This record gives sequence, C-alpha cells and structure tokens, in this order.
Amino acid sequence: MNFIKPFHIIIVGLVIACGIFKEAAVAPMQFLNNDTRKTSEKPVFVEDFTLHSDKYLSIAFKLEKPLLESLKALAPKLSQEELLDKGNFQFSFFVDNQLIYQENLNKGAGTIDAKITQLEYTILLIYPERLDFWGWFMWLRFMKMGGGRDALDTGRHKLTIEVKPYVKDDTLMVGESLAKGSLTMNVEELPYDKSLVPIQEIAPKSGWKISNDTFNKQKITALNKKIAQGRFEHINGIVVVKNGELLIEQYFNNSHRDSLHDPRSVGKTIASTITGIAIEEGYIKDENATLNGFYNLKAYQNYTPKKDSVTIKSLLTMSSGFIGDDEDYSNIGNEELMYPTDNWVEFALDLPMSSSEIGAKYRYFTAGVVVLGDILHQAVPHGLEKYADDKLFHPLGITNYKWEYTPQKVPNTAGGIRLRAIDFAKYGQLYKNGGAWHGKQILSKEWVEKSLSKQIKQPYGDETYYGYLFWNKTYTVNGKRYEVSYCSGNGGNKIFVFKDIPVVIIITASGYGLPYMHADIDKIITDYVLPVIL
Repeated sequence: MNFIKPFHIIIVGLVIACGIFKEAAVAPMQFLNNDTRKTSEKPVFVEDFTLHSDKYLSIAFKLEKPLLESLKALAPKLSQEELLDKGNFQFSFFVDNQLIYQENLNKGAGTIDAKITQLEYTILLIYPERLDFWGWFMWLRFMKMGGGRDALDTGRHKLTIEVKPYVKDDTLMVGESLAKGSLTMNVEELPYDKSLVPIQEIAPKSGWKISNDTFNKQKITALNKKIAQGRFEHINGIVVVKNGELLIEQYFNNSHRDSLHDPRSVGKTIASTITGIAIEEGYIKDENATLNGFYNLKAYQNYTPKKDSVTIKSLLTMSSGFIGDDEDYSNIGNEELMYPTDNWVEFALDLPMSSSEIGAKYRYFTAGVVVLGDILHQAVPHGLEKYADDKLFHPLGITNYKWEYTPQKVPNTAGGIRLRAIDFAKYGQLYKNGGAWHGKQILSKEWVEKSLSKQIKQPYGDETYYGYLFWNKTYTVNGKRYEVSYCSGNGGNKIFVFKDIPVVIIITASGYGLPYMHADIDKIITDYVLPVIL
C-alpha cells in the first residue's frame, strides 16, 4: 500500500564538457514555466521559479543519441529487450549542491519507442492538477517522500537536476551524465492559520489523569505550524501518554475529541487482542490451531492438504502461505480484489497456496485477517461484536465506537472499526501496561509479549519485524535508539507503544492512498514528538 518527466532548464552558460562514454557531451537543460501540454503555446524559458506560486515547471534537454544506445554501452551483453526491461533514466535532485533525492525510473516510465529513437525531451514536473504522468509523480516523490519539502524551505535555493542512464542487472550500473541543469528556486512561506500554532490545552473530562511533566513547547508549536501550513498533511489528532498520564492532546483539520476516526488497518490489531482473550478463556485452544478445525477446506477451490495446516499464528504474522499480497497489485489475493466479492472469507480460502513454508515468509495479506475475524466470530459466545464489547471495549471504558461489517455481517477485522483518538490511546496503554487496565488484567501478559515481539522478519529493512498484527521498528533520535511496536493503517494512522520508555503515541490522519504519509509520520516522531518528551 507506490509512486515521478525529463525537463527543460535554462541555465546561462551551463554546458558541462565531461564526456559520456567518451563520445557525448552533457546536454544542457532548460526550465520552462508554462503549460507545455498546450503545444500551441510558445515556450517560456526561465532561470527563476517561485514554488507554491508559479503553476508550471517542465524541463527540456536534447540527447546526442537515444537512451537505448547509452544502456547498450553500460551492459553490452544484454539484449535490447533486457535493456529496456532493466534500464532507464536515473534522475538526481540537488538542492544547494547537496543530493536530496535520486530515482531510477521504472521500465514503465516512457514508451519503448522513445527509448529507442527519441532525442528531444520535455518533461512536465509541476502542474496545478494531478496528472497521470511519470514526471509529475516523480516530482511528487521528490517533494513528499524524498526530502524536497524540507530542503526547499523558505528562501532562495539552487535546484539542480541531473539525468544519467542506468541498468539494474545483478548490480546497479550507472552511466555518465546525459543532461544537467540548474534553476533558482524561490520558496515563499505558505499562508497558514496562526490560531492553530499555540499548544492546545487539554479539555476536561478526558478520562485520563493529566500529566504535570514539562516538555519542549517550542517544538510542539513548530510542529503545529507545519501542520497548519500543510507540510504535514491530513493530520487529525496527536495524543501522547507518558507514564500512564495524558501529556498532549491536539486535533486538526476539523477533528475534535469526539470524532470517530477511520484508522484503516490499525483496526486489524484488535483481532489479535480478541484472539488472545479467546485463547485465555478457552474458546480457542491456542494460536497453533489450524484452519481445518473451523472450515471444510475441501469445499473451497484450489484445495491442497497444505491448507489444513495453516495456523492462526500464521494469520497473525502474515505468513500463512496463501498466494495473497496486498503490496502487489497484480496478485490474485490482493485485498482490492476481495472487497467487490460477496463473500470475503470464501475469496481467501479459495486462493491457492504458494510454495513458501507456512509461517516462514511475510506477505501482507488482509484477507487472512478477515478469515481470523470469522474464526473468532464462530468461536466466541454471541459472536465477535458482543464479545469484543464485553471483554475489551467496556473494560477500557470505550463506549463510542463504530464497526464496519463484511458482506456476511461479521465485524470487519480488515480494519473496519472507528474510535476516538483518545480511546486508541487507551488501547495502546493497555499493551504498555502488559495487558492490565486500572488494576484489572484484560489481556494476559504472555499474549502481550508475544504480540509485541519480533515474530517474523519483514522485507523493508534490517530492523523491521512483525509480531501478532503489530509492526516493529527502531527510531534513532540524537544517536540513541528507541524500539517500538505499533499498529499501522493507511493514511498515516499509528498507535506507538515504546519498549524502554514509558510512552504511548497516537497519530490519526486521513491521507488515504498517499504513499508519503507513513514517512511524514516517521519525521513527526523523530524530529518533533520524541525530542519533546525525552
């Protein structure tokens, strides 16, 4: 749950004499500040551009030979088909001579004919409306995900863009510069509502004891300003609990304490909680219980005896072995193919099994969590909804919430539950307390430890792991590492439970479908919230 065109840059005197493969000079780029989609318009070449005010930005350059020829020089043993599959342009974005972002265009950026024959390029980067065009998306990734917004802060900057050829075979091979140019980028301060900058006082009747701890208020007001300016988009709520007491509670973008927020896949983790309670009360033997104890799997398509061995644990750790991967839009088990069907459990159980051993390989698989919810609905008395209210929400004092449902009217554990941000904080604090709330053990300490632990390695980095529908990672602030387990949902929604510091942080956000939201939340945590409270 992924995401940028060449350009024309006028730079006086910019013709760099270094050679490309000893035969081609670096092409100068020019920047254009008019709508290059309108072919009738005369090009407007510029040396200065005002970000947030000027509407259009394109770059243009002329190569001495088509891109394919540069790719051949990099990997002469590869066929033309292989080169077009494994190679393309590499774009580098520099701000004030510092490399900020680099992107190797995927094979779908640009047509095959262009790569074989084209010499002249005009690539649109900034446009007042969303475009289905790789150049527009590349600029978006540079700005939103690649550090561009922070590098291009208020003032004057030198923006340089460089284009090289690359081929990614066994190793990444990058050629000499094909085109390069620079532009003066003027960045105006974005207008914002100044009333949103001061720290919001915590309103009475929160249900929490209010913390008397001091914290760096300047950092929080700086964060509030960034939210007001739209630097951190679509943030709805920030709640910080320290030592079990409410330290910060703030709302933005027309949200307030009583807003029921849609956290998307944050809601998956509640299925893990109910599973732990159901095991403790004996309604499910343990997490090693298998699917064949709940379903006649031979009645579903693509049956194989391997399906009989799929465990609840493998559903909790996204390692069931079903061919289902929400991060691969072409995958037959992708959740977007499940939602239009009239039976989501049947969709999941009809899927074939992969060659991976059950419990061995992580693949984000929403349909598997739907199956888990259906198992719970079968196993607990009076169904999942009443059981969750009796055993989790009521003991936590959570009365204002709303489920969504599957086509079979089962609570949707794919992520279909809405709570208040301050009640998500109760849920996070429950785990921080080892499963206890106000002296009562709601969830066993053993289940909490299993849930938050590193059950399976994820493919996102050296220190990314998954527990029982909990994510795990490590933040580094001022050279010190902080381990955290967290719930995560589309749009930037998070419940952070830190391991070695007495802190729970909730961020609710509604940037659904925007790939940079998770990176924005990471920056909020490392640059603002953690430095404030540590």
